Amino acid sequence: MDYRVLKDNEVFFLTDKNGDIPINHPYGLGLYKKDTRFLSEMSLKVNGEDPILLKSEADNIYDTEMMLTNPHIEKDGEVELWRESVEIKRHRFISNDVLYETLSIRNYNPKAVNFTVELALDADFADMFIVRGFQNGEIGNVLELKETNDSLTFSYLGADDVKRNTRVTWESDTTISVEDGAIKIPVSLAHEEIQEVTFHIVPAVADEKVQVLDRAEAFKQLQSTYQDWNESVTKIKTDHQPLQRLVDRGIQDLQALSTDVGFGSFFVAGLPWFGVPFGRDSLIAALQMLPFQPEIARGTLKTMAHYQGTKKDSWRDEEPGKIMHEIRYGELANTGQIPFTPYYGTIDATPLFLILLVEYVNWSKDIALFEELLPNVKAALTWINEYGDRDGDGFVEYHQEASKGIANQGWKDSADSVVHRNGDLAQSPIALAEVQGYVYQARVGVAELYESIGQKENAAKLRTQAADLKEKFEAAFWMEDKQFYAIALDENKDQVGTVTSNPGHVLFSEMIEDERAQRVMDMLTSPAMFSGYGIRTMGEGEAGYNPISYHDGSVWPHDNSMTLLGMGRMKGAEHAKVVMQGLVDASHHFEYERLPELFCGYSKEEGKPVPYPVACSPQAWAAGTPLTFIRTILGLNPDYKSKELVIAPHFLDEMNELALEELPVGQGQLSLRVKRSKGSYEIEISRNTTGLQVILETNSTVFS
Repeated sequence: MDYRVLKDNEVFFLTDKNGDIPINHPYGLGLYKKDTRFLSEMSLKVNGEDPILLKSEADNIYDTEMMLTNPHIEKDGEVELWRESVEIKRHRFISNDVLYETLSIRNYNPKAVNFTVELALDADFADMFIVRGFQNGEIGNVLELKETNDSLTFSYLGADDVKRNTRVTWESDTTISVEDGAIKIPVSLAHEEIQEVTFHIVPAVADEKVQVLDRAEAFKQLQSTYQDWNESVTKIKTDHQPLQRLVDRGIQDLQALSTDVGFGSFFVAGLPWFGVPFGRDSLIAALQMLPFQPEIARGTLKTMAHYQGTKKDSWRDEEPGKIMHEIRYGELANTGQIPFTPYYGTIDATPLFLILLVEYVNWSKDIALFEELLPNVKAALTWINEYGDRDGDGFVEYHQEASKGIANQGWKDSADSVVHRNGDLAQSPIALAEVQGYVYQARVGVAELYESIGQKENAAKLRTQAADLKEKFEAAFWMEDKQFYAIALDENKDQVGTVTSNPGHVLFSEMIEDERAQRVMDMLTSPAMFSGYGIRTMGEGEAGYNPISYHDGSVWPHDNSMTLLGMGRMKGAEHAKVVMQGLVDASHHFEYERLPELFCGYSKEEGKPVPYPVACSPQAWAAGTPLTFIRTILGLNPDYKSKELVIAPHFLDEMNELALEELPVGQGQLSLRVKRSKGSYEIEISRNTTGLQVILETNSTVFS
């Protein structure tokens, strides 16, 4: 990453590796809250000169530290500060919506030194969509800067009549002066003496009160949050250290991306630009995390249910029963200049909502949540039948109605992502392959839950609809010449025949028969589709293929993870091992072995994976991807009605042991250790309060 980012709840802080926010930086650096930039400049100088970066550490997702030193500074032939004689550490974190930054300045010069450290700040209160260059519009006014001897306050009155302010205070034993938004710190240090100053930067919306704590207490509370999170998550231990590091990193990143808007914790999509509730992204990340922390799924489902569409509103692509795509909170949203309040332009979030609910009940046996959300379930199913299937042909299609909405409304939502073999862009309404799989999976799963609560007629209707969809899908999407499925059907019901990763998602639905499922898995791991580091979004050699593109040849970890879940269900263990190993290998080449949102699709033969220039990192569904490895490796697919839990292990080649402690499933928890020795697997169970019998499928051994 060419940036450093921190997040806690609704606040995130994006800087360069030095810890600064240069004015007009192309990445839109700044301190953000509720889609508004509360700091647009932060620059640290020593006697007016830029310090030199020594190192920039962000191994912990919740705090960062930069170490800098001074350049050689002379004035009129006199040395003011000898080069590299001063060490400056910047340690920062966000806790309860307050940014804490401590400067620790140390003198290594053999003699005493005197100089000035200056921290220049400014706030433009720009809306996120304006910062990113997506929109312009009517905006408010920056108010007069207020300066005192111990504070700075930047203020803004928006076009939405909401007042926003950024208040800066500090703790220091030194008298600090303020001038035109610049905080000037006089430094006088003997040899190896240290001077510290801690800044508190508080972004506030309207009249909200934000409490500033002592720095040590605030940091202790922040660390406690992560400790509580770690204790709530299943402990995953393996002797395969690259996988262990990837899993540990993902779990920590997901905590940073968690938030709660009043209905339970869920994951925002990613940093820096998608730190808000998303339909598709939040649902998929919750699905990835489900076996190891099911409360996130509950919070996600309740949040999505709260924002479920209730009316027909073309400005926001809203329809009754539809699950939202994205919600924004900034000035442009508040004044109705953009439709993200929330915006509903997604074709897949509604069936994914149903899939997550079904999977949650399968794991937890918590049928009560299904009954609680039954009105939302019925509304979602009605949307699929009446609004999703726009022309009554049995397929669910999308078409943009909102003038400032999104044209392509599947997960590949860039404008060029659905392209014919001849290079022409497909025209909407468009029916995507994976969406049909999601709908099939939702219908089959909900049918089983309907049956369990005695609604047999509704269950039978859904099963009939699912069977019809399966038959129509095979007839309409299968490409005999490619032995693969089309990505989509266009407005004329013609196949969009480009080979892409989309059909891989259909494996998870189990809508494809075994023989064709094998063909799909063969294609996805072929040289055209598999880069060596992961499955590409589009096959090499296709007319639209571009390894540098966002969706037409790049590698997305989460895209791979959805396919992996399907491979785990469709007797694709060997294919899955290839994909998982590729992603593990790729992770070695990214900072802190963190899988990014995406990376370029160049072949492994070219060398290291090539980073995508503006990939989000951390990204929730990329962070959740390694957790799907664990589920796939063990073959974990519990069923609501079953009294058994089947373990069907297929380890990676360098892996011989995998242990799960306090896995929440059924009525309790399961702790187990799976070992491989000379090609055979053994299982040790230290705790089983689930009410399920555990079966090791490789030798049909039953464990209580």
